[in-house]
Amino acid sequence: MSIETVATQPIPGQKPGTSGLRKQTRVFMGPHFLENYVQAIWTGLGGAAGTTLVLGGDGRYFNDRAAQVVLRMAAAEGVSKVIVGQDAILSTPAASHLIRSRGADGGIILSASHNPGGHDGDFGLKYNGANGGPAPESVTEKIFAATKTITEYRILAAIDVDLSTPGTHRMGDMEVEVVDPVADYADLMETLFDFDAIRALFAGGFTICFDAMHAVTGPYAKAIFEDRLGAPAGSVVNGTPSPDFGGGHPDPNPIWAKDLVDRMMGPDAPDFGAASDGDGDRNMIMGRGIYVTPSDSLAALAANATLAPAYAGGLKGLARSMPTSGAVDRVAEALGLDCYETPTGWKFFGNLLDAGKITLCGEESAGTSSDHVREKDGVWAVLLWLNILAQKKQPVAELMAEHWAKFGRNYYTRHDYEAVDTGIADTMVAEMRVRMRDMPGRKAAGLRIESADEFAYHDPVDGSVAEKQGLRFGLEGGGRVVVRLSGTGTVGATVRVYLERLETDPGKLHEDPQEALAPIVAAAEAITGLKQRTGRTAPDVIT
Repeated sequence: MSIETVATQPIPGQKPGTSGLRKQTRVFMGPHFLENYVQAIWTGLGGAAGTTLVLGGDGRYFNDRAAQVVLRMAAAEGVSKVIVGQDAILSTPAASHLIRSRGADGGIILSASHNPGGHDGDFGLKYNGANGGPAPESVTEKIFAATKTITEYRILAAIDVDLSTPGTHRMGDMEVEVVDPVADYADLMETLFDFDAIRALFAGGFTICFDAMHAVTGPYAKAIFEDRLGAPAGSVVNGTPSPDFGGGHPDPNPIWAKDLVDRMMGPDAPDFGAASDGDGDRNMIMGRGIYVTPSDSLAALAANATLAPAYAGGLKGLARSMPTSGAVDRVAEALGLDCYETPTGWKFFGNLLDAGKITLCGEESAGTSSDHVREKDGVWAVLLWLNILAQKKQPVAELMAEHWAKFGRNYYTRHDYEAVDTGIADTMVAEMRVRMRDMPGRKAAGLRIESADEFAYHDPVDGSVAEKQGLRFGLEGGGRVVVRLSGTGTVGATVRVYLERLETDPGKLHEDPQEALAPIVAAAEAITGLKQRTGRTAPDVIT
């Protein structure tokens, strides 16, 4: 086997976003694109010789080929060992756990998370550090800088490694250990939760429908919910991972998981419903006749987490991303806990978790997790819900009704405008940034604007500052509008508008969220002029 040095040149558009680099699959498959970026990772790290890395992905189209390229380039770099999931499969939280439990120096995760897959879909790649979490901006900026100056990359001339069966192989001087992608993660879950109580729940007739959305969590869900916990066979649906996610969009929300929503709102609904996304880090929670927003789910989990063994001793603190509703803030206040507000992007939770300042954290885009890993974790969230329900012995709707009665209800929704012309989106944000200084005191659709600012985060652990993290507008009566551009799309710009209003009147806690938020929606349009700017009559996705 010999190492080949291949001449190349910088390829525009390789700046990683909040969750690594995501592009259309055909772009990643283009000449030198993947290789350039992997070489830039080695350069950005200051070299990877002698390290141990974890490698795996969500099984989307090109996952298997990309894994072989990464392995050959790792061998050429002098990496000592790569621990790779069988068939190059690892959910993102499972990869995070493997990095931590095996003492690896980092890992490469092949995924575009909730984005669609297939040849005409999306692909992605991100580097996670030794703590198991996404690389901090200090590292991703070095990686991006390397993409702009690259002139060559190195790759081992070798045949593919057989990743179909657990075992150890050699690729040049590098060891490749193929591992069961599910076993270690499932064992970890069993240390966190009362599996006996959950087994008893299922034995008593409790029913569940977990929609894996033809994505990576299918094998994890079947192994844990059906095999270890005794949920009836068939409780996991769409459980076989598919390169194009069954032709669907693996985003666990009421739009893309409509079949689950229809079932849970129907006359023969199971007691509990849940879904996860492409790489297993997101979750959607439902009960019979009720959809629980991610913001409410985080708050309810925080309020009841001590019912699970791993958190029985109490929580250290809580954190949420800025666009997430303030529901968890009210729980933190009641429990006497610090609650941190961070920018969007899981890497910002990493410092707080590593410093022992928080135990649970989450974001409105269906991500929730704890200090057991350094990624959001969809299956973990479902298990914590099941553990809580096993102890409280009440339906999801009743639990949420009690929660709102105690803490109030933060009515909340997110309106997404996808594939917006980048120039239009950037101009809108730039103009709003200038106008917002004069907005307080004025009215928008009849509501007084009480505050307007742009969120900046001062990390309490390392002192770093992240600026321009979203435009915020506080409205009279406790309403809030947040506007930000998403970093997870691959075509044009995705404009996200977050809308929120706190309700504490006991007689007004069970309204339809879109109706309850209608005045806030009108104020948001008056502030942004988004529909007029884009020509859209409605958002592409409402969650």
